[in-house]
Amino acid sequence: MDSQLKGAKLRFPRRLALGAAALSMLAASAFAAPPTAEVNTTGLAVTDTEVVVGQLHSATGTMAISETGSIQAERLAIEQINAAGGILGRQIKVIQEDGASDWPTFAEKSRKLLVNDKVAAVFGCWTSASRKAVLPVFERENGLLYYPTFYEGLEQSKNVVYTGQEATQQILAGLDWVAKEKEAKTYYLLGSDYIWPRTSMKIARKHIETVLGGKVVGEEYYPLGHTQFGSLINKVKLKKPDVVFAAVVGGSNVAFYKQLKAAGVTAEKQTLLTLSVTEDELLGIGGENMAGFYASMKYFQSLDNPNNAAFVEAFKAKYGQDAVIGDVTQAAYLGPWLWKAAVEKAGSFDVDKVVAATPGIELTTAPEGYVKVHENQHLWSKTRIGEVLPNGQFKVVYESDLIEPNPFPKGYQ
Repeated sequence: MDSQLKGAKLRFPRRLALGAAALSMLAASAFAAPPTAEVNTTGLAVTDTEVVVGQLHSATGTMAISETGSIQAERLAIEQINAAGGILGRQIKVIQEDGASDWPTFAEKSRKLLVNDKVAAVFGCWTSASRKAVLPVFERENGLLYYPTFYEGLEQSKNVVYTGQEATQQILAGLDWVAKEKEAKTYYLLGSDYIWPRTSMKIARKHIETVLGGKVVGEEYYPLGHTQFGSLINKVKLKKPDVVFAAVVGGSNVAFYKQLKAAGVTAEKQTLLTLSVTEDELLGIGGENMAGFYASMKYFQSLDNPNNAAFVEAFKAKYGQDAVIGDVTQAAYLGPWLWKAAVEKAGSFDVDKVVAATPGIELTTAPEGYVKVHENQHLWSKTRIGEVLPNGQFKVVYESDLIEPNPFPKGYQ
């Protein structure tokens, strides 16, 4: 590894969560502030003392249950970076916009952040629909988006760094696990009705039928915010699939899993593997309503490593001891740190220079353990399977090796 990349590695010690004493140690090693004319040649909102970034998530609407954690995690990372001296000697200022769970609003707000506010980077979106809505704006205006959600893949843009997992790292690995561990042959696919669940299930069906030799016995999609799942539950009980494979998102999860429990569809009778329920959603669902079901993610709050212990401690210190941390929340936390590393490696806030410096950057301090940015601007990461516990946390029952990101898997497009 060359010296530049070593310099890009982030090394905030576990003491970071404990307050100003640890932060002052990091500040001593912070980058000096080079002249603005050298680090900002494209008219971004950068001064001698400050750099402005945007946050664009759903703080309201049906997706707020999922996206609030991302907002919190990004703010925590930015606060820690600022306390440690900022980026290239500059403090980060945040302009927050609300996508309001509405895709046209996301597009409108992204244009405002890039064109009017001239932010140096944006941390945002959750659903693939919101990402697809803003992507043309980022590509046209040459903005830089750090996108934190597991997603269907089949996309790569120089204007996006994908800090969540793509399909091969979550969907295929999860199906491989459940097929082996549960000897599953029949599957019922279901999800919310938009691009991520539909594309994910198309990929899942192909894998089930052509690789696993299984059979899909049902496939259903429901509008965002849908709350009446009685008919679906009756179909599942009738079909008796070995696995329910679920990608229901947002507030609909609360109704779906409570209604499953009320109908007697529990882990004792039915294996269920979700792609979309994290600790954030479980806070609303209640762990008792999902106990024994499984989730395929790269991160769970219960991970036992020093990086995660520091992160959980800092998150709870800021947002309360009852706060929980899910997969996307952790991936959102990585965004500002990856941006900091790339900016300092590039020696510039200019988007093209930051993008050029991004591949190969590592975070040895990631709460999930370790990540590295691939040339396709996705992250090497592990797949983990978590079993839902009644207390709303997950017990990790499986962990893969690091998986190379492959957003365009052959045979699945």
